[in-house]
This record gives sequence, structure tokens and C-alpha cells, in this order.
Amino acid sequence: MYRSHNCGELRASHINTEVTLAGWVQKSRDKGFIVWVDLRDRYGITQLVFDEERTSKTMMEQAQNLGREFVIQVKGNVIERASKNPNIPTGDIEILVSELNILNKALLPPFTIEDKTDGGEDIRMKYRYLDIRRNPVKNSLIFRAKVAQEVRNYLSNDGFTEIETPYLIKSTPEGARDFVVPSRMNEGEFYALPQSPQTFKQLLMVGGMDKYFQIVKCFRDEDLRADRQPEFTQIDCEMAFVEQEDILNVFEGLTRHLLKEVNGVEIEKFPRMLYDDAMRLYGNDKPDIRFGMEFGELNEVAQHKDFGVFNNAELVVGIAVPGGNTYTRKEIDALIDWVKRPQVGALGMVYSRCNDDGTFKSSVDKFYDQGDLAKWAEVTDAKAGDLICVLSGDKNKARAQLSALRMELATRLGLRDPKVFAPLWVIDFPLLELDEETGHYHAMHHPFTSPKPGQIELLDTNPGDVKANAYDLVLNGNEIGGGSIRIHDKGTQAIMFKHLGFTEEEAKAQFGFLMDAFEYGAPPHGGLAFGLDRLVAILGGQETIRDFIAFPKNNSGRDVMIDAPAPIDDAQLTELSLKLNLKS
Repeated sequence: MYRSHNCGELRASHINTEVTLAGWVQKSRDKGFIVWVDLRDRYGITQLVFDEERTSKTMMEQAQNLGREFVIQVKGNVIERASKNPNIPTGDIEILVSELNILNKALLPPFTIEDKTDGGEDIRMKYRYLDIRRNPVKNSLIFRAKVAQEVRNYLSNDGFTEIETPYLIKSTPEGARDFVVPSRMNEGEFYALPQSPQTFKQLLMVGGMDKYFQIVKCFRDEDLRADRQPEFTQIDCEMAFVEQEDILNVFEGLTRHLLKEVNGVEIEKFPRMLYDDAMRLYGNDKPDIRFGMEFGELNEVAQHKDFGVFNNAELVVGIAVPGGNTYTRKEIDALIDWVKRPQVGALGMVYSRCNDDGTFKSSVDKFYDQGDLAKWAEVTDAKAGDLICVLSGDKNKARAQLSALRMELATRLGLRDPKVFAPLWVIDFPLLELDEETGHYHAMHHPFTSPKPGQIELLDTNPGDVKANAYDLVLNGNEIGGGSIRIHDKGTQAIMFKHLGFTEEEAKAQFGFLMDAFEYGAPPHGGLAFGLDRLVAILGGQETIRDFIAFPKNNSGRDVMIDAPAPIDDAQLTELSLKLNLKS
């Protein structure tokens, strides 16, 4: 056998035990008469010792020539370490090596395989197999596996059946572009990779499976942001004969289970917030409620003077920054520059200092007196020592801009503690969203989402007012899951398709299989999908998902390690009946 123990398990109780270890050379220290080598595997580090009094000359030369990341096997005796290392579990012992076998030599790595490496992200992505040897990445992947196992345990114990659905499916409009796959056997036809298993899990409910789940890969060919991948993983779930309350209870239970088993945190309260309130108070539909700074709408107390910027705005809105009156003018100017960045898009920012003596000093004192500014403080719940930051303009844009500022300020103030968890259900989303460019409505979630009971008639008169029987689970300002009660009858689904602009022929061509299934006794059903990548990152106290994915892609959707995507040769193109028409 290559090893009798791993590199993380030997303790003082093993002293005088003969052992065999195998792993990678982390580093070595050569003093001439003695050589220490740190041997690393997935489980930890064990120090090896070679000295000229007890080690043969040949083996000493071998030890002195070991390079970083050489793969070696050693046999030896566990002895007490003279200079103990309290920072590692094996720090009380070392191995006096009696036999050394070099299993594989290694080139010098392009970056140090240590917790704090000197490698930038690009080089670490190119050599991801080396990056995985580092504890932060290795531990993140192990952590992800633990979360996935706890998900399976919880759902299986609650009567859910894990069922796989196909990856090669039909292209359907679900809000993003599909990745398509040409079919060799069906010339000129294409499969699509699923953006989600949405229609299949509904068909499983028609099939009577009652409670389904799977941990499944999904694919979206869309422009990438810093923390989005073209392929991602969902915990996908569906239940039959349920209402919204049933689903919320089940998945509150799953989230509590994960927080307790994975993080040792017990949370009882999962508050619920209407979508409209989330937008009004926080400017987005996934608010971080670990801290305050709720929005105060200032139209009534700011649009009565001769300040045209506010008077011409659809919305004037502000937040109180706790302790912000200590900011210098230079720091406030930096905040103004921050909101004017293209990524935020504000034209400027008005501010008011809340002095300790109860007076106010604002950037618009020319237009507003102390009584006016006191009303600003009242509306934003600002206290003495705070700073009121105010933005204005188009309602939706001003809210989004202030939301970005709120999160930035919270980060600077240390209010986003990754060890604090604040879950929140956001409910009663709009069913439809208006595309201002085309003037057409599209589904905010997907076309199978049911309207709230009794509201379907509004589709003909006030489609923008119809609320969806939909819900999102938010954790620390991130949407970690979302779902809805589905439409389960053909008539309602046909009405929905009509209002989304589908002709009967288009609806039948795209979703005829689902409409047909609804005619054979579809039960009321609904579900939810968690984003596993994001969920694991939040539970792991991190902002980025990449270290929790074994082989992630970069912001251009490329795998720089294997150089994909890549061209295919002419023979493959001919076999698939494809001809390229590349833009020069």
C-alpha cells in the first residue's frame, strides 16, 4: 500500500509507530547536516526529518534534491518533535524517514501552493489543478460536498425522490439564450441544453411522483457578470397538491437544517416582505436585512422649494448613514464620485449632516432651511451624528442607484458580517414585466407561473397589476432560491401564452407536449429551485462562487485551462451538416 496513514492524522499517541506516508512536497529546509521536509496531502501536513547521523548518504542526497510538489512515498518511525508547531494538528510529531521513494518529479509550479499565494486569478485558473491543492480551494470543494449531502439527507428524509431529467432537450424561450447542440442523426436539427428542468419537473408532477428533487446542472448562454457562470447548479424541487405556504414551510426547514448542520447557527425567524415593500424600502427585490438604512421617500418634504433637480424628479429618496457625520468633505466627495460611476449611473448626490447639537448642514442650504432638513431626518430616521444621502430622478433608476450606495456603505461600515445570517422571503412579485423598448410584457419569472387567485381577469385590463403566486428566498442580500405555484390547467396556460405574445401555433410548437399533458389530470403543483453555487458561497462566508466550483470559467465564459470553447475541424462540421459564417 502507498500509505498506512494520511498526512493529517498522526499525533503524539502514534510515537514509536512505523508508518508509510505519501503526498506532495510542500517545502523543505536544508541545513546541510539535517533536512526537514513538509509532506502534504488532502488531509494535512506532516514534517519529515532526514539527518546525517541516522540517514544514509544516498538518502540524504535524495532528500536535499527534492523539489516543491514532488510526489513521494516515505516509510519511517513517528518521533517526538523537538520544536513543536502548535499551528498544525500534527505539530507534536515528525517522521524519521528510513525509506524514500520518489513517485513523480514535478516542474516548479507557476505560483506557490500555499494559503496565501503569489498567483493572480488568471494564472490560477489556467493551472486550476494546482490551485485545488491549496487549502482555500480544497476546503471550499469539500464544504460544497458537505452542503450537497445535507440537502440530499433532508429532502430524502422528507419523502422527496431524486430523479434525473434530460440534458439534451428542445429549445424553449425561458428568458435567456440557449446553448444548442447539433444532432448528427437528425440533419439540420438541434438539441438545447436546459436553462432549468422546469417543464420536466412539472411533467413529473403530472406523472404522480408527488415530491421530486435533483441537484442538476443548468446552462444559460448570456453575458457574464463577475460572479456568474454559463453552467451552474440548482437544487431543483417540485411538489404536488400544495399551496404556497406548504412550499415555504418545507424550504424554510431545509435552510434551517443547512444553517444548523453546516454552520452551527439556529434561526427561527424567516420574515416575509412584499415585493413592492422591498423595492420601496431597499430599492431591490433581494434586500440585505442584516442592517438598517431603509429608504425614506422625500418627495413631500423636498419638492416644495426652488430646487429644480428635485422638483423635476419622479422620486427623491434618501438613506441615513449611521455615524456618517464624521465623514470629511473629501470622503463625501469620494462618495459622490462613486455614485456617478457608469456602473451606478447617478448624476450626483445631495447630502445633509445631522450635527450633534440638533442642527443640520447640507449641500443645498441655499434652498432648504433647518425645518426642511429636520423633516428629511424624520423621514429617513436619521439621528444626531448621521449623514443623509439623497438621490433623485426616474423612480426605478434612483432606487437602483441608492440600493447600490446602501450596499457599498454597509461594506465600508463593516455591517455585512458573513457570520451573521438573515433569511427573508420576498413574495407577491408582479406576474409580468413591461419591456420599455418593445412595449410588450414578458414573464418576470417564467410563463408557467400562476397568477394570484382571482387576479387572472386583470390580465385583460391591467396586466402590470397582476401579482404572481411566486416567492424568492433571500439570504444576506442574495437570492438563493425562487419558485412559484404553477399553472396546472390548459385553459389558464393558454391565456398566459396569449398575454406573452404567443400565437396558438407558436405555443403549440414550443410547449404542446406540456399543454397536452395538462389534459390528462395535472394536479395543483409548485416548487422552488435553490442556486447551489451561491448558497454554498454564502454559507461558506464568501462573496465569490468560483472557489466553490472545481473548474470554473472566466468572465468571457472560457475555460482557460483546457482552452474551451475551441474550433472543430472541417470533418466534424461536415458530419453535422454545418457551415460556418463567421464575422470578420
